[in-house]
Amino acid sequence: MNQPLAERMRPSTLDDYVGQQHLVGQGAVLRKVIDSGALPSFILWGPPGVGKTTLASVIARTQDRQFFSLSAINSGVKDIRETIEAARSQRFFSKPNPILFIDEIHRFSKSQQDSLLGAVEKGIVTLIGATTENPSFEVISALLSRCQVYILKPLEASDLHRMVDQAIARDEELSKRQITVESYDALMRVSGGDGRKLYNALELVVNQAEKGKPVTITDESVMSAVQQNLALYDKAGEQHYDIISAFIKSMRASDPNAAVYYLARMIEGGEDPLFICRRMIILAAEDIGLANPNALLLANNCFQAVHHIGMPEGRIIMSQAAVYLACSPKSNASYVAIDSALDLVRKTGNLPVPLHLRNAPTQLMKDIGYGSQYKYAHDYKDAISDMECLPETISGTTFYQPGSSGPEQKIRESLKLFWKDKYGY
Repeated sequence: MNQPLAERMRPSTLDDYVGQQHLVGQGAVLRKVIDSGALPSFILWGPPGVGKTTLASVIARTQDRQFFSLSAINSGVKDIRETIEAARSQRFFSKPNPILFIDEIHRFSKSQQDSLLGAVEKGIVTLIGATTENPSFEVISALLSRCQVYILKPLEASDLHRMVDQAIARDEELSKRQITVESYDALMRVSGGDGRKLYNALELVVNQAEKGKPVTITDESVMSAVQQNLALYDKAGEQHYDIISAFIKSMRASDPNAAVYYLARMIEGGEDPLFICRRMIILAAEDIGLANPNALLLANNCFQAVHHIGMPEGRIIMSQAAVYLACSPKSNASYVAIDSALDLVRKTGNLPVPLHLRNAPTQLMKDIGYGSQYKYAHDYKDAISDMECLPETISGTTFYQPGSSGPEQKIRESLKLFWKDKYGY
């Protein structure tokens, strides 16, 4: 059978739909909307493989609505307009308006999203968008204001177990085989909460077993099947994580040539350019920090510029940013500082803030010492006082240790001058 298992097992009713009980369980918010017969336009936001497309088609079937589907990867304004016209021609007085489902709606440009507004506002279609990215950043405000947003969660272990058992019992192909599940652990690991990956792995294991023989699913058989068929099993996913990892590590290693190479690999492979830009923003803060404060500004400007102009011109801006970040001096001091502080907070809990640092908006607070003995920095030489700012029990704890390159060298000298006795710089 040519159809993959994930497609064969796609449910047709809400009762067969697995997961997202906070949305579609009995009495849940989206279930109530579906059962009422009325349906607003909305956006499903969640990670890959958790049932966004499936849920949209189940809703259309449940409400007996015409269902039109577009993918933002390969659809343009012309496709949108043609689909809206087709939806308009399908409207009848006795039937609800059609559903227009748009997968990966975050990949639509502003003009593409604008072309949806009129049809949504006039009720020609009910829009259901699916996105793996935060719609607050990726969907224009005019469209977002006309849509509800429902957040889907990664599938839980119990959901994934149920999906495996259902596939073995109900699928036309798998139900013909004598299949025993000795362990679910490896299936859970390779799926990562993604139902599509789960079905891919399950189907690989079964297909590798000898025809006509019983199949026992073990952790070893799953990992062996997945590793031997890596290209078949979620090739795009492997490239997505491996190449972005190589890209980041090349910039961290100050190698602009490797960084540009992996950037080109991602662009040529159709990676979301804004995903690449977000990773550069993170690297600018995590690996460069105050060794070159302009790195974060440039990375953020790169994101904004690519967001505005799109591709293919955006590749030039991303290349400039990647080269700049690779060639910048490196420091992870700020990254280490916040993680060290978080670790101490988790160990020590909510330590009391020193009284002199507390706000005193009422007379009672002033009377009990709030704000007393506070030293206003600008009253002192170089705007530095010797006032204690940490809670008493962790006084003198050092979280931030500046690096020795770029502006951080000057920061270290200043801190040593002002705080040598207290923090040991």
